[in-house]
Amino acid sequence: MEKRYQVFVSSTYADLKNERSAVIQTIMEMDCIPAGMELFPATDEEQWEFIKKVINDCDYYIIIIGGRYGSIGSEGLSYTEMEYDYAIEAGLKVIAFVHEEPDSLPLGKMESDPEFKEKLIAFRNKVSTGRLVKMWSNPEHLPGMVSLSLQRTIRIFPALGWVRASKTNNEDILKEINELRKENQIFKNQIDDYKKNSKPKLENLATLDEKVTLNLNRWSKMDKKYNSFEKEITWKRLALCFLPYLLNCPSEQAARRNLENALSEEFQTSVDGIFDQDFLTIKIQFKALNYIQTEYSKTTKGDAAWFWTLTNLGQQFLLKERTIKTSR
Repeated sequence: MEKRYQVFVSSTYADLKNERSAVIQTIMEMDCIPAGMELFPATDEEQWEFIKKVINDCDYYIIIIGGRYGSIGSEGLSYTEMEYDYAIEAGLKVIAFVHEEPDSLPLGKMESDPEFKEKLIAFRNKVSTGRLVKMWSNPEHLPGMVSLSLQRTIRIFPALGWVRASKTNNEDILKEINELRKENQIFKNQIDDYKKNSKPKLENLATLDEKVTLNLNRWSKMDKKYNSFEKEITWKRLALCFLPYLLNCPSEQAARRNLENALSEEFQTSVDGIFDQDFLTIKIQFKALNYIQTEYSKTTKGDAAWFWTLTNLGQQFLLKERTIKTSR
């Protein structure tokens, strides 16, 4: 059954209008469905919510970065960066194209504002961290690069895609439902086995009043790099500021960002990252305390990811410690 994939194309539209048009044309020639911000310019909160729904419906996400940071939204980030962050949170496969030498671009396609230039550098670093990116400089080569990368991504990471209703039949649907049922049962069996075999007897576990030293990162505008620093916090304060974020059952990647946000508020300083080993220690400690559980489950896009949820004990802890008591 032939599928068509929906691809969200994100870029700093003002400086990449021609390049973006060529990329969208390439996507259409590949019999995919392009979507992007220019179809519904995000100028207010209501339209931004609509864009998020469109991203949720997409199978792949392409981002093209040139020499401009883009229009700024209410959160102080460009809509391009907001779209990127949301696509990551939604679990889409990201294909990134970053200009190799943005300083060589014409003045009209470069950031002149120092603050926006700093934001662009930080954004480039974010997109380039933890994934392979394609560097480009010649606009004429960009459509070909997109075509090859998208074809490869579809082949290695096939998504759900879209099929015309007229091309489906009941037999295919029933077969797919049956396969999903079998897969779901396998996941359930694995989770049950994990729960049965993962309850070791723990001794000398740190108390909530004991402190833990965290190794954190902070972006320096002056140095144009991430600087590491240490902060101490008790396990109780860490639980009180972080666990409420888990009420919405975030993915592990979203939980990590929530932790960084919680630490930023707790320490009254910018926390742009936490060392991997410290993040894993927090995850293991809260599991040992039986405050959280993690479950490998399917996302809305058909992929699988780890999701964090509070246990009954974790919820009881928050209800006891974070609720407002009457003064009467």
